[in-house]
Amino acid sequence: MAAAAGTSAFSRFINSPVGPKTIHFWAPAMKWGLVIAGLGDLARPVDQISIRQQVSLAATGLIWTRWSTIITPKNYSLATVNFFVGCTAAYQLARVALNKRDAPPAASETATAATTAA
Repeated sequence: MAAAAGTSAFSRFINSPVGPKTIHFWAPAMKWGLVIAGLGDLARPVDQISIRQQVSLAATGLIWTRWSTIITPKNYSLATVNFFVGCTAAYQLARVALNKRDAPPAASETATAATTAA
């Protein structure tokens, strides 16, 4: 017990159940690449955003955020990265929705509406 009290914060982190000696540390660390890619996609034109991909990223981000707070040991780094994966995907979906709402009707839709009205 005295040995445990004398350990440094760094030593406790290294040897913790979610420390860098376990997959519980490295999986979330590597998953930040998805967040960085999502942030990079903010510059992408809205018509090039895959709705299916963003829906799946948002759903898995939210599901895994919840799951990582239920498991033992609780993995808050996993919860954090999944929260941001879900947020970046949700933001992309909002961009698509706003673009579709504000976009003028396509030329084929206008022509069809004109022929049916006549």
